Amino acid sequence: MFISSAFAQTAPAAAAGGDMQSTLMSMLPLLLMFAVLYFVMIRPQMKKQKEHRAMIDALAKGDEVVTAGGLLGKVSKIGDSNIGVEVAAGVEVQMQRSAVVQVLPKGTLK
Repeated sequence: MFISSAFAQTAPAAAAGGDMQSTLMSMLPLLLMFAVLYFVMIRPQMKKQKEHRAMIDALAKGDEVVTAGGLLGKVSKIGDSNIGVEVAAGVEVQMQRSAVVQVLPKGTLK
């Protein structure tokens, strides 16, 4: 008595396809932003990490390196995760391999 009957109305077949297209068009900017973010930020960062890992794996005794703290020295000992860097005559510092930022050309340190 108090509740009126509700009748469902079916959408025409052409409108259903148009609804799918509008949903895709509304998601297009989001997909484009993700693609730009991937190619501008994520991919170069992954490449840089890969190069850094290769540099750390290639460290050898006698290499001249720069550390993340700014120390310059010559690699004197190499372990699995640590290296010994001679920063001055007779002064050796133990540090993690990942702290090496750059390998200098031979003869840079005198």
